[in-house]
Amino acid sequence: MQATDIFFLKADICQLGMDQRKVNVLAIEYAEKEKLNKPVVISHPMLMGLKKGQEKMSKTDAGSAIFMEDSAKEVSKKIKAAACEAQNIENNPILNYAKHIIFGKYDTWTIERPEKWGGNITYNSYDELEKAFADGSLSPEDLKAGMIKTINELLEPVRQHFENNPYAKSLLAKVKEYRK
Repeated sequence: MQATDIFFLKADICQLGMDQRKVNVLAIEYAEKEKLNKPVVISHPMLMGLKKGQEKMSKTDAGSAIFMEDSAKEVSKKIKAAACEAQNIENNPILNYAKHIIFGKYDTWTIERPEKWGGNITYNSYDELEKAFADGSLSPEDLKAGMIKTINELLEPVRQHFENNPYAKSLLAKVKEYRK
C-alpha cells in the first residue's frame, strides 16, 4: 500500500524511515518498469516514540510523536510528558531526538538554564550530552526544556509556511481531515 501511495499521491519525494527501505526500492523498481518518474527517496533513522516503551513513533498515537504541524503548546506538552528517566540513557526518546535531530543539524547545542542551576551549558557533541545526562549533571527537566525550545525554533518556519501559504494551508487541512 505504501508503494502505491507514492504514485497515487503523485509524490516526487518519498521520505520514510530506514525500516521502510523495501517500500522505496519497490516504488523505484515499479517506476522503472512502467517508465514513470522515479521518486526521490529520503531515508532516515527511526525516532523513538515519546511514551515509555515505544520503540518508534506512531502516527495513530498523537502523543507519541512531534508532528510538523504541532503548535508550540502541543510540542511543549508532548515533550514534558515524554519518558526521560534521570541518568537513564537507554530507551530515552529525548536523547534520541537530541542525537538524530539536534546533533543531526547542529555541531553544538546550548541548553539555557537559570544561573542558580549552573547557567547555560553548551554541548559540543551528542556523546558529551549523553555523558552529562548519564552522570546526572544534566537533569531531565533541563534536557526537556532545551528540547522544547529547539524543536519549536525548528518548526516555526514550517508553521509559518502552513499559515501563510494558501496552497500549503489547504493541503494541511486535507491531511487533518484524513486523520479524523
